[in-house]
Amino acid sequence: MSSQFIADLMTSRREALGSIAAVMAAGAVATSQAAEPKKTKGGLDFNDPRDNLYAFGKIVSGYEKPVVGGFHGIQYARIGNQRLIPVFGFAGVGVSMAEFDAKEGKLRRKSRETAYFTDLRTGEVLEQWHNPFTEETVDVYHFYNPSLAGVSGIEMPPLLMGQAGDAPTFFNQGSVFPDENGKIPFKMPFIQVGDDDILMSWDYTHDYTNPVDAAGWPKASVGARATPSEHFTYYVSKRELEDRSLPTARARAGFSRQGNWWPWMKMGASKYRDGVLTGRMFSHNGLDGFQDVHPKVLKYMEKHAPQYLEPPPDFTIRTDRMDVQKAYVQDIPPEVAGYEWKQKRKSDIDKPPTGAGARV
Repeated sequence: MSSQFIADLMTSRREALGSIAAVMAAGAVATSQAAEPKKTKGGLDFNDPRDNLYAFGKIVSGYEKPVVGGFHGIQYARIGNQRLIPVFGFAGVGVSMAEFDAKEGKLRRKSRETAYFTDLRTGEVLEQWHNPFTEETVDVYHFYNPSLAGVSGIEMPPLLMGQAGDAPTFFNQGSVFPDENGKIPFKMPFIQVGDDDILMSWDYTHDYTNPVDAAGWPKASVGARATPSEHFTYYVSKRELEDRSLPTARARAGFSRQGNWWPWMKMGASKYRDGVLTGRMFSHNGLDGFQDVHPKVLKYMEKHAPQYLEPPPDFTIRTDRMDVQKAYVQDIPPEVAGYEWKQKRKSDIDKPPTGAGARV
């Protein structure tokens, strides 16, 4: 079944959607419902997509006022079957806000996001990095997304990352399944442990056309496909989550990421092109002010990018700088002379305030 699923992902989007639903449905038999949270009087029914969507928004964004969250940890390089090698720290900030319409079953979210690469020893944000695999010193690209906004409903939304024909990504494949009509309701997997501990997992695994085209960026590109995945394991208080007078719930999460080399590492022309980056990070939000931001990252942002400590002004849907690869080719000109730079950053997006993107 898994081989057929992989083959189907290379077909048309319509066929891919069908195969995803089929595989998810097949796995539903093995999913245990024993640990699902029980609804309390006046509380949340996590099997109701509306309540589930409300709870998800409260955990990852919060309502009524901006919520500032941070992540920080280490990324490792994997070369073949060798021991993992720590290469740099990975840290950033997300400032988000949400609105929930219970009648319509709609969650609107908006955020500004940043990601930085830090020195393992000092924790300071890197401006240059010595690549131990290529022996080249490269300029570090800091990721800035000034506006990420979208709408989710009571059906699980497809996340379109690449080009036409690329199969979309759905949250939590393997733990969220279609109903008897073949539709995938918005039911993030919540588990209750003890009286007040709620656990929620959030996974997304991508496979899409790599925006960093090897024809224009041969050193930055690692090939035709980009296949990152991110995984969060959240812990929240059930009492906070069910108390609708609270705009947000204090959330803590383990955060892991696996993916191709970052384009700024310039690994595309090396013999290690097919290597993998993996990382373990902390992620958390819900404290007042900027207490969830790593102190050294906060200091850096207050000096260089204070505007990224506030959410975007409105909920206008925008996803054009969703990931590092897509933003990189908007900010960094092609390496090959004469290559037509169609991806260049739009005029309504400010130049990144720091990093390699600021020096172009």
